[in-house]
Amino acid sequence: MTEAILLVGGRGTRLRPLTVHTPKPMLPAAGVPFLTHQLARARAAGVDHIVLATSYLAEVFEPYFGDGSSLGLHLEYVTEEEPLGTGGALRNVAGRLHSGPEQPVLVFNGDILTGLDIRALVRTHETTGADVSLHLTRVTDPRAYGLVPTDATGRVTAFLEKPQTPEEIVTDQINAGAYVFRRSVIDTIPAGRPVSVERETFPGLLAAGAHLQGMVDSTYWLDLGTPAAFVRGSADLVLGRAPSPAVPGRCGDRLVLPTAEVATDAKLTGGTVVGEGACVGEGARISGSTVLSGAVVGPGAVITDSMIGAHSRVGRRTILTGAVIGDGASVGPDNELREGTRIWCDAHIPAGAVRFSSDE
Repeated sequence: MTEAILLVGGRGTRLRPLTVHTPKPMLPAAGVPFLTHQLARARAAGVDHIVLATSYLAEVFEPYFGDGSSLGLHLEYVTEEEPLGTGGALRNVAGRLHSGPEQPVLVFNGDILTGLDIRALVRTHETTGADVSLHLTRVTDPRAYGLVPTDATGRVTAFLEKPQTPEEIVTDQINAGAYVFRRSVIDTIPAGRPVSVERETFPGLLAAGAHLQGMVDSTYWLDLGTPAAFVRGSADLVLGRAPSPAVPGRCGDRLVLPTAEVATDAKLTGGTVVGEGACVGEGARISGSTVLSGAVVGPGAVITDSMIGAHSRVGRRTILTGAVIGDGASVGPDNELREGTRIWCDAHIPAGAVRFSSDE
């Protein structure tokens, strides 16, 4: 296996306002665009040619990664004029693949952070003679996912959409967003229209008698589709809980990038990242959070499990817990923002305007 497709065209609507100016795969995780971690792990598994299927804000990918040579890769970019879904995106880039009809092609969703043993998935695909092999993972509560039951040999028996009742939960195995396709299967996907591999391609192949193989790999796995999950994934990369050869520094409680300024008495813990040119003031306490480039955190601020957008400002003594501050926004001193709060890009919150406790 020498080539792969990365599906990076999604709009990232669940992550807004973080994705207003930046496509989801380009959001910084542990100091570099998240896509960097996926590319580095694919390269470490022996992949050397990757086609990026882009759509939303497609123009930002190539200026950053170029031809991929700095990562030891050959990268190509294919942009969808209209969103084509996961299956449609695969078919749209098929002409850039070099593989023969029977050779394997690795496919990644662009929003999954995983410790998957990529080589093991390819070996499973080759030894079973499957048409498509899927990475499956087990979750405690599978109700938010599509279920993928398998037989005793690991062969997929069904694709079940999100279960609504306890009786419908026949397995805790879910589709984890990484696949190996026989190249010829990609060529059978209808061209020029939206197609979902999860809802159309895979069920259709199963109905036609194709061999779909599941490989359960229960190492680290996280869907980065929400702000809380994205912040957690970045922290886990810094802490070393999620594996990646692309983390720019040693694993530990904090990652402070070059040109960032952090006061000597500020406390950074829990996998916190401070981006280039950012500034953290005296006595600030930041845990499990990401402060993006050029942002300013005022003295005495307390920030937990939050994302502070590029060039935004958090005022003195402000408390953020599970919050997202959009690029260029300003949160004045003595505010208190709790779980789920999203401040939009360039918005301004005056001093003491939002609180969940007394101002005494």
